Amino acid sequence: MSGATPTRVDQIIPSIVEHDAVSNHAFNVQRLLQEMGYLSTIYALVLGPGVEGRVRPLGEFRSEGGTGHWVIYQSSIGSPAAEVFAQHSGIKLLDYHNITPAEFVERWIPPLGEETRLGRTQLAKLAPIVDFAIADSAYNASELRDCGYRYAEVVPVLVAAGAITDKPDAATIDRFDSQPGHDWLFVGQLAPHKAQHEIIMAFARYRALYDHNARLHLVGREMGSAYREALRRFIEKIGLGDSITLTGSVTTSELAAYYELCDVFVCLSNHEGFCAPIAEAMARGLPVVAYGAAAVPDTVGDAGIVLSQKDPDFVASVVHELFMKPELIEALKSRGRIRAATFTLESAEEAFRSAFAMATSLLA
Repeated sequence: MSGATPTRVDQIIPSIVEHDAVSNHAFNVQRLLQEMGYLSTIYALVLGPGVEGRVRPLGEFRSEGGTGHWVIYQSSIGSPAAEVFAQHSGIKLLDYHNITPAEFVERWIPPLGEETRLGRTQLAKLAPIVDFAIADSAYNASELRDCGYRYAEVVPVLVAAGAITDKPDAATIDRFDSQPGHDWLFVGQLAPHKAQHEIIMAFARYRALYDHNARLHLVGREMGSAYREALRRFIEKIGLGDSITLTGSVTTSELAAYYELCDVFVCLSNHEGFCAPIAEAMARGLPVVAYGAAAVPDTVGDAGIVLSQKDPDFVASVVHELFMKPELIEALKSRGRIRAATFTLESAEEAFRSAFAMATSLLA
């Protein structure tokens, strides 16, 4: 499809709230578009607190906006918002943040399983009518191409991944004792596809085989109470209630303290479209051991240990071997900081400008 040079580039997003990565990305896209001289409004089906005056209800969107009216859809979940986007008469662009496959979540959170399954169905249906697409990572772009999208350019999420500048929280630091033993860390929503249960199993084997004083900190808000309570029951069943902490949501200064005081970041997630906490860990000089699922190898690069399997004994042995090699730890810290420095907001902004210029040259 071809059309006039855009004068207005709006966005449609299923839901938008403060302090959410996709939401913050959408706000930064709007800012860039406005700086580039375009009119730009964000329309959302669900408006969370804190966005009043910055976002308009999706019901106010008009699909017949003229040939100079382009629309970007922020795709991360199934939503009726996709149908509104599909009805737009002008140029349509899609920005893909990945959608977790339903099989990873539906057992514990059935409504979320339905939404993710719908999202992937909609993603395939939109392919023939979307004129240009961008994606957070090379992995996400490959998924778009597999769905039949003609153009799928990589534009990292427009947030400063890894840039936690807050001073570590003193109270959190004080809670860390000076007893011997290493501290494991994982940061991410308590959600089945993040596989915190498998981290717990690997940690249990590590304590049993190598370090009886080790501790595990699982930082992140819950996605559903059923999975959280299952984790709590599992922790108590294996007798590790005193050494494993489920922190819930934390402030950025508290998060900075965990990154500073822990010894290793372990990620065994089954599905990640990027995994910003890995970039945060690397930026704070924390060695990363991560299972190589989905986009994780792209995010880690050569700056961490990427696992081909996550058998608990295997993961425990890898972490143990890491701690036995101080020179490897220092090398990973150095490479991690260099890798994290590539995930800047400025570089993501430049990638967006370049991709949008490509879109206008192809479609206007």
